[in-house]
Amino acid sequence: MTADATDAVAIRNALLRLRRATGLPVAFGGLMEAGRQMRISELSGTATHALRSLVVTSGNGLGGKTVVLARPCVVTDYSASRQISHEYDAPVAVEGLRSVLAVPVVVRHSVRGVLYGALRTALPLGGRMLDEAVEAARDVERALVVREEARSLAAGGGAGVGREQVREAHAALRALAPKIADPELRAELLDACALLTADSVPSDRVRLAPREVDVLACVAAGATNAVAAERLGVTPETVKGYLRSAMRRLRARTRGEAVVAARRAGWLP
Repeated sequence: MTADATDAVAIRNALLRLRRATGLPVAFGGLMEAGRQMRISELSGTATHALRSLVVTSGNGLGGKTVVLARPCVVTDYSASRQISHEYDAPVAVEGLRSVLAVPVVVRHSVRGVLYGALRTALPLGGRMLDEAVEAARDVERALVVREEARSLAAGGGAGVGREQVREAHAALRALAPKIADPELRAELLDACALLTADSVPSDRVRLAPREVDVLACVAAGATNAVAAERLGVTPETVKGYLRSAMRRLRARTRGEAVVAARRAGWLP
């Protein structure tokens, strides 16, 4: 999957989450392009194509205001609002939108895109709806960070970077993997992790399965089997199974010994 396609999937999934969580019938959004423009690339629940590929300039309209302020913005009646400029009234009117919220996608203190949710009636939007929209934007932020870090580290192959730094990067990326909802993006991240370990550790090192490493990371952080199961989205019995197999591979008799052995082998920071 290309970077552009991966980004599109992340935005599409976030828009679906936004609609489900808020009950808003319409959602749309996109990422920043070169310069100070954002292109609306994904639509969900729209009745027309009026908003597709619309280019929003920083400072203009609700989305442009959101880009400049780097914080959520809301209008109760788009066409009558005095809080925004009105360069995009025509496509918004074609779609019949009235109340609109916009939340920024922010990565490393830089606005990378905007997600919108909207109603076709003029009603206040805020509170839980705004909170849920912000969480949907966080999904896109995590996806962008993971893809960029994975691509950068995999391409670099650890060149010029100490083994300890590679190890730390590997641990950070693996910790993010369970949080990624999209299976293709998660697989891309795990592939990059595999490249890192292949380049930075001896070939005769003890091999652990990805989920065994996840479980050991939770154990190292002091989590019980029940807590680890909740974090990883599996059952406590499954956690026990992964832990037993990891202990067997590491020739450890206790959980603590397994964590120590995994650290010595470079699987944990």
